[in-house]
Amino acid sequence: MKIQDVLRKEVMILDLQATTKEAAVDEMINKLVEKEIVTDFDVFKEGIMKREAQTSTGLGDGIAMPHSKNAAVTEATVLFAKSSKGVDYEALDGAPVDLFFMIAAPDGANDTHLAALAELSKYLMKDGFADKLRQVTTPEEVIATFDAAEEENKEAAAASAAPVSDDKPLVIAVTACTTGIAHTYMAEEALIKQGEEMGINVRVETNGASGVGNALTADEIKRAKGVIIAADKAVEMARFNGKPLLSRPVADGIKKPEELINTILDGKADTYTASADETSSSNDAGDNLNLGAAFYKHLMSGVSQMLPFVIGGGIMIALAFLIDNILGVPKDQLGNLGVYHQSAAIFKQIGNAAFSFMLPVLAGYIAYSIAEKPGLASGFAAGFIASNGYAINTVAYFSGDKAAANPNLIPSGFLGALVGGFLAGGVALLLKKYVKVPRSLEGIKSILLLPLLGVGITGFLMLLVNIPMGAINTALNNFLEGLSGSSAILLGLIVGAMMAIDMGGPFNKAAYIFGTGTLTAEALSHGGSVVMAAVMAAGMVPPLAVFVATRLFPNKFTEEERDSGLTNIVMGLSFITEGAIPFGAADPGRAIPSFMVGSALTGALVGWTGIKLMAPHGGIFVVALTTNWWLYLIFVAIGAIVSGIIFGALRKEK
Repeated sequence: MKIQDVLRKEVMILDLQATTKEAAVDEMINKLVEKEIVTDFDVFKEGIMKREAQTSTGLGDGIAMPHSKNAAVTEATVLFAKSSKGVDYEALDGAPVDLFFMIAAPDGANDTHLAALAELSKYLMKDGFADKLRQVTTPEEVIATFDAAEEENKEAAAASAAPVSDDKPLVIAVTACTTGIAHTYMAEEALIKQGEEMGINVRVETNGASGVGNALTADEIKRAKGVIIAADKAVEMARFNGKPLLSRPVADGIKKPEELINTILDGKADTYTASADETSSSNDAGDNLNLGAAFYKHLMSGVSQMLPFVIGGGIMIALAFLIDNILGVPKDQLGNLGVYHQSAAIFKQIGNAAFSFMLPVLAGYIAYSIAEKPGLASGFAAGFIASNGYAINTVAYFSGDKAAANPNLIPSGFLGALVGGFLAGGVALLLKKYVKVPRSLEGIKSILLLPLLGVGITGFLMLLVNIPMGAINTALNNFLEGLSGSSAILLGLIVGAMMAIDMGGPFNKAAYIFGTGTLTAEALSHGGSVVMAAVMAAGMVPPLAVFVATRLFPNKFTEEERDSGLTNIVMGLSFITEGAIPFGAADPGRAIPSFMVGSALTGALVGWTGIKLMAPHGGIFVVALTTNWWLYLIFVAIGAIVSGIIFGALRKEK
C-alpha cells in the first residue's frame, strides 16, 4: 500500500503538547474524534492500550507506532504527530519519543493497519529519514518527505528484486518477527545495508504481515554461500536442505548483522539437514530454531503468561502474612499465620486463587506454543496434576496393592509443570500428525478427538512423571531451606551475576524463573525465599549503577545519557533491570562486567545474611515483605555504588 493514501493532513499534530504516554495517546485520539475518523473515544483507546499492554509500540530511536483495528474507526487513517519536548512513552530503548504514527483501521479493513506498519517501518529505517521528519513544519512538508523517500524506495526495491551479480559473494536471509511488523523490516534493512558496506550481495526475504516479500528463488538458494534465518517464528525451511545455515532471533538481525554475515562467509555455520517428512507448511517446533533456541522460545511463552498470576497472587499472599504480623498472632497460633485475622484471610484467599493458576498456565502455554490449540487443554491438565501432586505407583497398582498405589500426593511443582508442558505439546503434535479421519469428520477431530486423546494420554503420563519430578522438587526445596553460610553465598552470587549479564535476556529470565519457582506456599509460610530476595536485589543494581555512574562521572556521559541516568533510578527501584540495556548495548565491554560485579556482590550479601522475600516483583514497593528491609536496601545500595564506580572509571571521557 502507499502510505501517503492514509497519511491524512487534517489530523497531523506538529506540536504535540503531552509529555506522558497516556496523555499523548489521549491527545492523538481526540484529534481523530474531532475529525470524525473515530466515533467512540473510549472504544478506540481501549484497543490502543490493549496493544500497548502486549509490548510497547515505542520502537526506539524516538519513534512510536500505536495502532488498533477497531469498530470505532470509520476509515483507515495514519495520524502523524511530532513533539518538541519528547514523551516518556516506555519505549523499548528507554529513550523519549518525539515522532508518532497512530494507525487507525476499521474492523472490516482486513490487515490495513499491519500493512501500514510494515510500510512505515521501511521508511523509518532509512538513514536520516526520521531526522527529516523532525524538521518539518507543515503537513505539506510531511507528505513531500514521504514522496521523496518513495522514489528512493522504488529504486532500492528494483535493485533488490533484480538478479544479483555473480562477481560478489551472495548471502541470503529470511527475516520474520512474531507480529510480522516492524522488526521484520528493520532486520531486512540492517542486513542489506551491512552487505553493501562489506561489498557483498545480500538478498532478504521478509515474512511479514503482508505476506512473503522478495521471495528467494531456487537459483539464489543454490548459489548462496549460506543462509541467515533472523526470525522469531517458523519459516519455510525444507528448501535450505544442505546449505550452511545460521538461525538467530530477529533482534540479532537488527543488532548484529556484521557478525551474522561473517559467520556465513567464514564457513562457521552448520549445514542444515531437513527431516524426511518436512514440508513448507510444517508447524513443528524447532523448524527455524536450534534445539536450545526452540526450548527457550516455548519456555518464555509459558513464563510470560504465568508471571501475572505469580506477581498478583504472590503479593496478595505476602500481604496476608504482613497484615497478620502487624496485627499480631499468638505464638500457639503461628501455624495460622496469614489467615488468623479475617482481613489477612481475605487477602490470602484471593492470592491463593490467583496462585493456583500459576502452574497450569505455565504448562498450558508452553504446550500452546509448541502445538497451538490442540496442546492447550493437555498442558493445563499437566500443570494441574503437577501442582496437586496426583501420582500413581504403577508397580503397586498392577500388582494389586491398591492401598500402596497412591499413598501420598506428590506435588512436582514448577519442574513438573515445566516437563508437563513440553510433554503435552509433544503429545499434541504427534496426535495432529498421526490421527487421521475422513474429511467429513475433521470438525469432530479438532473439538473432540484431539482434546480427549491429548488430555488422556498426557494425564496418564503425568501420573508417572510426578513421582521422579516430585522427588527432585522435594529435594530441591529441602536444599534451599537448608541453605546457609557459604552455599547461600555462592547461590546468591550466581543468580546475582545472571540477573546482570544480559539484563532481561535468557540468563536474566532463567535466574528470575528459578527465583519465582522457590516461592512455594510452604516458603511463604516461613517468611519467603532467600533465592527470590537475592534475585530481586541483584536485578535492581544495574539501573541504579547507571544512575551512580552518571552522577559521579558526568564528563564521561552525554547530556542525553545523564538524563537517562535519572530515569534509571526509578527503574532500578522498581526492579526493572531492562532500564540499563541502552548502556549495556552501547558499551558492553565495560558496562556488563561492571554490572555483573555489583549484582553478584549484592546477591552474595543477601544469601550470606539469609534475608528472605515473600513477593516475586515490586522492588522498593515490596521491601516491607523482606525479613530485614533496611539491611536489604543497604546491600542493594552497595552493589549499585560498586558497579557505578567501576562502570564510570572504565568509561572513556566524551
